[in-house]
Amino acid sequence: MERAEKKELVATLNEVFKATSVVVVAHYSGLTVAKMQILRKQMKLAGGEVKVAKNRLAKIALEGTDVAAIAPLMKGPTVIAYSNDPVAAPKVAVEFAKANEQFVILGGSMGKTALNPDGVKALASLPSLDELRAKIVGLIQAPATKIARVVGAPAAKLARVVQAYADKSDAA
Repeated sequence: MERAEKKELVATLNEVFKATSVVVVAHYSGLTVAKMQILRKQMKLAGGEVKVAKNRLAKIALEGTDVAAIAPLMKGPTVIAYSNDPVAAPKVAVEFAKANEQFVILGGSMGKTALNPDGVKALASLPSLDELRAKIVGLIQAPATKIARVVGAPAAKLARVVQAYADKSDAA
C-alpha cells in the first residue's frame, strides 16, 4: 500500500468513526472468504458495514473521535463493524458469532462509551429503531381504534334495532 493510499484509508476511517453511532470490533481468524462475504451481506441488509483495516492505520484514524476507546482492542486479525442504528451492527455481529465460532467479539463503542463483549450482546438484545417505531405507532393507533369502536357501537346497535322493526313491519 502506498503512502497516499494509506492517508486516504485513514481519512475514510476517521470519517466513518466520527459519523457512526456504534462500532463493534471482532477477531475473524479462521473465517473463509465466503463466510466474510455472508457477514458483509448481512451487515449491509441491516444498514451497517464491515471493514478490515490494518490495526496501525485504524488506531491513527481513531484519534480525535468519540469511539477512540476501542483502540486497545486493535490487536491481531480484527474486523470493524459499524452502523448508524445503535442496534444493527451489534445484532448482526452477535448472530454471526453464534453461527461461527471463529468470529469472536472483542468489544466496541457506542458514542464515547466503551463496550465489552457482554455490553455488545446486551445492545444486540434491544429492539431496533424500526421495531421501536412500529411499537410506538401501534400504541398510538390502539386507543384510536378502540375509540372508533366504542363510538360506532351505539350507532350500529341503533341501526340493528331499526332494521329489526323494518323487518317486523314487512312481515306483518
